[in-house]
Amino acid sequence: MLDRGVLHQAQARMEELTKPPRSLGYLEEVAVRLAAIQGKVKPELGRGAVVVAAADHGVVAEGVSAYPQEVTRQMVLNFLRGGAAINQFAQVADCAVYVLDVGVIGQLPDHPRLLKRKVREGTRNLAQEPALTREEAEKALLAGREAARWAIAQGATLLAAGDMGIGNTTAAAALTAALLGLPPEKVVGRGTGVGEEGLRRKREAVARALARLRPGMDPLEVAAEVGGLELLAIAGVYLEGHEAGLPLVLDGFPVTAGALLAWRLEPGVREHLFAGHLSREPGHLLALEAFGLRPLLDLDLALGEGTGAVLAMPLLRAAARILHMATFQEAGVSRGG
Repeated sequence: MLDRGVLHQAQARMEELTKPPRSLGYLEEVAVRLAAIQGKVKPELGRGAVVVAAADHGVVAEGVSAYPQEVTRQMVLNFLRGGAAINQFAQVADCAVYVLDVGVIGQLPDHPRLLKRKVREGTRNLAQEPALTREEAEKALLAGREAARWAIAQGATLLAAGDMGIGNTTAAAALTAALLGLPPEKVVGRGTGVGEEGLRRKREAVARALARLRPGMDPLEVAAEVGGLELLAIAGVYLEGHEAGLPLVLDGFPVTAGALLAWRLEPGVREHLFAGHLSREPGHLLALEAFGLRPLLDLDLALGEGTGAVLAMPLLRAAARILHMATFQEAGVSRGG
């Protein structure tokens, strides 16, 4: 929950700093919100952490992905070896990378940065049947919470989630459409690069999943129906991060879909969220608009893994430092008219 008193103090201080009013643009709004989250007029952000939640998807059987399912497990191994984009970006952004196996098909080796909390080996096919039971959905949510606690216990002051799961933009589109009441054609994109036929199959799969939804279903029931073990885990990451009082950074479409679920479960989560970037997926912009969030970066990214969120972390640290500037009075600088 934001500290409203500190929010007003930070806003007042912002007006007194040695710069023309609003000359640092949107970063000034970010700075003030960071102050309110931390309860300090001069916020401090240290090390970041990203929890990359990984799981497989039964909907891959519908031909909705440009990549084969085994890539999920192969990429998790790449994360653990430090060879992926998220590993490289995290090094320059002072961010620790944690990996959560919540539903990857196949076994993974023990690793100090891997939390094994596999609920099941991939979801059921959301186009044909409920992707998860409610119990499985609850377990995935709790796994995300546990992973966030692990990252926070290691000193994270800034928390993001990442995703890995071949087929997960289909699940993200279904979840986003269900939670926001949107038709498939508004939210379904090309993911990692499917062609026109693949795009048609994705839209059909999402439409079939949405057709099973019933009025009055609660958010967790909806999430179980349309799936995404890692999307539920991502919701858990943000719920736990909010409870711990941390600033929370969003990545692309699947991560933002998981955050939408967290928001539906706990409305206060919204106040702690920052949009790291805007991805190419059409549903991502619609989700950010629902949150009322402005992306810090717009770089045409479509990778996932938490890359856009981690790239935004230095910007958030820079925004926090704005409130450490001297005021006109403190610096002995004359004010303009």
